[in-house]
Amino acid sequence: MNTATLLDHVGICATDPRPVWAAYEALGFTLSPFAQQSGGSPPALLGTGNRCAMLRRGYVELLGIVDPTLFDNGLSRFLDRYQGQHIVAFAMADAEANLARLRAAGLDIPGIAWLERPVEAPDGPRARFARLPFPDAPEGRLQLIQHLTPELLWQERWLTHANHAVALEESLLIAASPAESAARLSRLCGLPLLPDPAGGFALPLPQGGRVRILPPEALEAVLPGVVAPGLPFLAGVTLRTDDGNAAASALPVRPVPGGLMVEPQLAGGTALVFAA
Repeated sequence: MNTATLLDHVGICATDPRPVWAAYEALGFTLSPFAQQSGGSPPALLGTGNRCAMLRRGYVELLGIVDPTLFDNGLSRFLDRYQGQHIVAFAMADAEANLARLRAAGLDIPGIAWLERPVEAPDGPRARFARLPFPDAPEGRLQLIQHLTPELLWQERWLTHANHAVALEESLLIAASPAESAARLSRLCGLPLLPDPAGGFALPLPQGGRVRILPPEALEAVLPGVVAPGLPFLAGVTLRTDDGNAAASALPVRPVPGGLMVEPQLAGGTALVFAA
């Protein structure tokens, strides 16, 4: 298949990720161990590291700069705008086929971007990824990703969370020109757009998840009280729970359309919505 298949993960980014890791653990997430990333071929150590909330479908990456003396793979450029969600990644099954499709669509993509990181011990097994980022997307790091070692990430011990989150349902993008941003996402994924009832566009993925691309005036309606620090702004993430939000209701949340929201200041700079 040479299109995107599902909403694979979102990345919430911070200059210092340690407070964000602590915040997500306090919100009831079981996080994977710390891992510092490497990129390129042959792989070179990067200045970025993460911990992840792995879900039954998809995951939330909590990424930050752990060694400012090393190349940060462009992360500081995103963080100069705001701290919060800057990555939206879509799963793909065949990196080479999607690279050919994107080049045929006129995108100047030099090739597959390789990434890897240890799963637990620095000298132990390494998770490996093939990525196709949309070049210079103003919205953030929009990319296709092929997991080359999925069995190392989706381990049962990391899939059970006290808040009962089980699936990554949605990423919300607020853009001054929703049509332009939506067209970029559609081109990257090779999938059609749908009108969104809030006034913009939605990009549903065939195997699960979606991205909503909405105008600034829709933000108050969908995430009341959330203020954009600038545009474009990846404003929110929605996670599905398997207990009707019973566990999430005990967290510092308030009702919003579609679920219960943790305020951005308590969730690494992005509104975190639990949906039943």
